[in-house]
Amino acid sequence: QNMTTSIHITALDGIVNVNSLFTLAVFLGLTWNPRDPTNSLVADPTCAPGPLVAENLISFHVYSFSSFLFSSLIALGIKQAMRISRTPNYHYNQISSEIFARVNKTVFRVGMLVSGLGSVCGCVFLMLALINVVQIKLGSLACGRSSSGHTFAAVVPLVTLVPAALLIYVSVVLYALTR
Repeated sequence: QNMTTSIHITALDGIVNVNSLFTLAVFLGLTWNPRDPTNSLVADPTCAPGPLVAENLISFHVYSFSSFLFSSLIALGIKQAMRISRTPNYHYNQISSEIFARVNKTVFRVGMLVSGLGSVCGCVFLMLALINVVQIKLGSLACGRSSSGHTFAAVVPLVTLVPAALLIYVSVVLYALTR
């Protein structure tokens, strides 16, 4: 089945733009030295996170970067395929600069689903990296709520709001792909 629309290109542009912002954030996060002792607010040495937290921070940043890059490349690939696959029936709307091309619905849906999955994975890994940043800056979660209240105060909204937003995002994407 084919369908004709320029909304797809706009959706793909949106994915690439958001992923680019997150990729920049992850890249900047990778340049930060987590083992710099002057870059921490941990007063109790027993609450200082171990080297595993710093290792996880770097790993999650790399996983996040890879996921966002994967998602963006899939979206750009779909966009290029749409531009290349213009049939003799396509037309260019000079008033709104829209491009209409015949698109295979199944291929487009699979590509968007894979690209969306890459974005979701990137967000999850970025959230995990931020949890490690919080532990390095404010103290380990293993210290418990009494000695590390600021750590919990920073992490709880992060692990509440990000998954909630991802659930909404996934629901909207799945709804859009089934309609």
